[in-house]
Amino acid sequence: MDVDEQRVRFVVAVSLEAKPFGQLCEEFGISRPTGYVWKERYREHGLSGIVERSRRPLRSPRQPPAELEQRVMELRERYPDWGARKLRVVLEREGIALGYSTIHRLLLRHDLVREADRRDVATGRFERTQPNELWQMDFKGGKQWGQAVGPLSVLDDHSRYVVRLHANGSTQGELVREQLESAFLECGLPQGMLMDHGVPWWGVHSPLGLTRLSVWLMKQGIQLHWCRVRHPQTQGKVERFHGELQRALERRGQASADTQAWLDEFRWEHNHVRPHEALGMRTPAEVWRPSARRYDPAPAAWRYPAGARVLKVDSWGKLHWGGRKWKLSSALCGERVQIVEIGSRAQVYYCSTLIRELDLGIQRSTIVERWIPEQVPPPKTVKDVLKHPVNHVLVLDTFRWLEWGCSKLNGQMKTPICERHADVGHYAGVSSGRHFCS
Repeated sequence: MDVDEQRVRFVVAVSLEAKPFGQLCEEFGISRPTGYVWKERYREHGLSGIVERSRRPLRSPRQPPAELEQRVMELRERYPDWGARKLRVVLEREGIALGYSTIHRLLLRHDLVREADRRDVATGRFERTQPNELWQMDFKGGKQWGQAVGPLSVLDDHSRYVVRLHANGSTQGELVREQLESAFLECGLPQGMLMDHGVPWWGVHSPLGLTRLSVWLMKQGIQLHWCRVRHPQTQGKVERFHGELQRALERRGQASADTQAWLDEFRWEHNHVRPHEALGMRTPAEVWRPSARRYDPAPAAWRYPAGARVLKVDSWGKLHWGGRKWKLSSALCGERVQIVEIGSRAQVYYCSTLIRELDLGIQRSTIVERWIPEQVPPPKTVKDVLKHPVNHVLVLDTFRWLEWGCSKLNGQMKTPICERHADVGHYAGVSSGRHFCS
């Protein structure tokens, strides 16, 4: 039986006085004080007096006034992708003191909190200690932007200050360079930049991945860093910003037909209005400051340390060292690099960026931050390469490319090997134009 039916039967039994009051309370599973309350309510108001009542307090001294609740709703409508903590900071700027739990309850009351908005707080965070030590750069996906590619984002790692946010509509290197030059003139130069393995700052057909854009950045004395393949968390801050940008687009809509005007307004809001929990609820503009390193459109030749061994890359993009030629990149043709010899190995620096390590012991080279493991003895026979009959046994280089055959251009022909079939240092067999990987 439901609560109302239980109460009706109880008051009827009490009115008939068929059993003692205490016994009736025990049979109906209620306490004597509760039984007396029901009895008195029925005597004064009849059945309407024993129906279930609201448990809401008659008075709520700490409940915010209606005008404050209205202001919270206005801010939420203005920033539909913000939560209670950020709205609380904006209210404090207006002289309104409300706890974030109170704001959150108001949002719940008006059904303005979605399950997708509930996220766990980050357990760990990695960031540079000062502004402009590292900038992160990436393209946003083209979803809902009406373009093949989304906006170009350049963000400071320490302060989360968005240095550039521009709708290029293309990944062409010239367009990216224009935006970077504008950012350098306005904000100065960073010490380093972090990017993914995408165009135009990474070349998939270059042994080092270098492009004209990346070489131009290194000439400015900027150390370049690339995240691990298929590890977007390496660029967690710019990826987090892209999520914020996407949520704003989905909930607010693009109010203006001018995409760039919408992005400029959003960038100003992100830098000067939106509080960030990672910054102690400060805005990025309160933490960031321009770099003291100024941009030079025509930088002088890079000056390596005194006494350093400097070699010139030939017109084929190769470097002569240790009695052989090492393929670097056609983007470095005619450029000078520094060689730091350590035993049978040599580290190759272009400007301030470590780009390659050469190893005479195993006659191989590797790109930066992908060090060569201990030397593995080559297979003695072709039977050590899978179980296929093959004519040649070759070693895959650091880009999982197979050097085999000849061409009239550089004496080598490289064939890419699928990454899911082979890894760096694995062996491959060649037979009648086909390859087999260990």
